[in-house]
Amino acid sequence: SEGIEGTERFLSPDKGRGLRAVRQFAVGELVFACPAYSYVLTVNERGAYCEHCFTRREDLFKCGKCKQAYYCNVDCQVPVLPSLCFCPPDCRENWCPSETVRLVARIILKQKVTPERTPSERLLLLREFESHLDKMDSMKDEMNQADIAALHHFYSRHISDLPDDQALTQLFAQVNCNGFTIEDEELSHLGSAVFPDVALMNHSCSPNVIVTYKGTVAEVRAVQEINPGDEIFNSYIDLLYPTEDRKERLLDSYFFTCQCAECTTRSKDEEKMKSTKPKSSLEPEEVQSMVVYARNLIEEFSPVAPPSELLEMCELSLDKMGSVFADTNVYMLHMMYQAMGVCLYMQDWDGAMSYGEKIIQPYSVHYPAYSLNVASMYLKLGRLYLGLEKTPQGVKALKKALSIMEVAHGKDHYYVAEDVIALVVELDRTLLVK
Repeated sequence: SEGIEGTERFLSPDKGRGLRAVRQFAVGELVFACPAYSYVLTVNERGAYCEHCFTRREDLFKCGKCKQAYYCNVDCQVPVLPSLCFCPPDCRENWCPSETVRLVARIILKQKVTPERTPSERLLLLREFESHLDKMDSMKDEMNQADIAALHHFYSRHISDLPDDQALTQLFAQVNCNGFTIEDEELSHLGSAVFPDVALMNHSCSPNVIVTYKGTVAEVRAVQEINPGDEIFNSYIDLLYPTEDRKERLLDSYFFTCQCAECTTRSKDEEKMKSTKPKSSLEPEEVQSMVVYARNLIEEFSPVAPPSELLEMCELSLDKMGSVFADTNVYMLHMMYQAMGVCLYMQDWDGAMSYGEKIIQPYSVHYPAYSLNVASMYLKLGRLYLGLEKTPQGVKALKKALSIMEVAHGKDHYYVAEDVIALVVELDRTLLVK
């Protein structure tokens, strides 16, 4: 294998295989790029994005074969035709395979067509992925079996010689542990994919790189200075939450207990868990009870309820948690974010702006430098301000987003070069004229 310039695969102490730098990388520098081994567009974005290249455009044309996929042109459609147009003929509205099942089907097809090492596997082969089958509980095993049943139902007539159930059980477990969510500049879900070389990186709650996407290619950029010999760490999870929450999420989804410096020192936990009263006047049971309430709320929050009911639920829970938690507490911020999303859906722009303004400053404190979560919040706020004719505030918020995105996405990324910079330049001109 040719490897990835500037890096090497190595055995990381207490972590297993990992990725290490063999030269220096500056903040914002591209460490490496990795094309997706296989990927699928989420069904909610069909018609808005090309199924093949994930380009966002308005003049896509519908596939004449499956009647559901959309493409930029014939050049995007032709490579997909052997793969069932990403969409098996049995699909019907409200009755189609899950994103994971669709992704696994495409992996199986890819392995049949391309058995040799691919450009996505310069350092790690997909078949080397950890499955952690020995650590899975009965619930995860049942979900795996349901996915296998769905794969047979939708694809057995269209993919010859499907692997046996034992091999499928392993493959689904590998994808669940090593798959990635492709997101846009506002962190909206676009699809799912596997990037083997990106999956080689181990996790840290204080990562020195960040992963962004250019179409169906993952780009890994340094967000801290990386020196020769340093291990290259990505983050597997949302880093907003306190140490215990992060550890539980990592153990549940990735089957390891994080021992990174951030989890060891818990340096941000006090700020993340701020309360409305001094510690001395709060009973530990009172705080713990509210934490349990907040966690249950997060677990049970369902976007299928009517928007007005969801907003009321958010407001009631914020009132209740506000008796113990400060507005900067991460559980309060989580629910404010949900409320902001509901307001955006309901086109309550003032309500969304109000929540966004409460969220952005604590986000900047709680998240690491160059966080995509902070950038996306500034983008949302900037666009809201512009829609509400608050142009100076809009320009300021967009410039804040830009300062993060130029590092995280790179200055040549179309989100930066074509979307945000063009908008900021035009708005600056407007303000100068005024």
